[in-house]
Amino acid sequence: MTENGLTAVQDPSTLFIIRRTGELPPGVAVVPVFEGSRVFLVEIQALTVSAKSAMTRVYSDRIDAARVSRVAAVLEKRIGLRFSDQDIYINVAGGVRLTESAIDIALAVALYSARTDIPSPGLTAFVGELSLAGEVRPVNRLKPRVKAARTLGFTVIYTPEEIPDSLKVGNIKEVITAVFGKK
Repeated sequence: MTENGLTAVQDPSTLFIIRRTGELPPGVAVVPVFEGSRVFLVEIQALTVSAKSAMTRVYSDRIDAARVSRVAAVLEKRIGLRFSDQDIYINVAGGVRLTESAIDIALAVALYSARTDIPSPGLTAFVGELSLAGEVRPVNRLKPRVKAARTLGFTVIYTPEEIPDSLKVGNIKEVITAVFGKK
């Protein structure tokens, strides 16, 4: 809404991704999600801090707290990165609520980045479901997600399937190694 009335938003993804110059801050990852029949790229933001009490907590109102806890548990078990002594804060830029399983890999990357304080690379997107065994599982409508990310200038898209313009990853160890290098 402007002083002249309603105007079209040319690129709706700009509502959910913060445009930055330079590298991303730690704890940020981008995922292409479906809202109805449209694909939007959404920024997931994570912050981890030492727990203030004996009980750790997950603070997340845009992604189900159980999903956040499950992804953190998989990272702890499969990567060896400790979250059991951390309070976890999760936010989604633009305030959109994310419920689909396709966000799991982006959430895992954001959590890893936040916990290690190492930023993920810019212009990189992540899509895929994460199993409890640490496998990256396929999601529906993968090709339109990759196409939307490419259209918006994302140069690397990690996916669970081998499709043009993406990098296939099979498990969470492969994702973390590919994104952050060997640790």
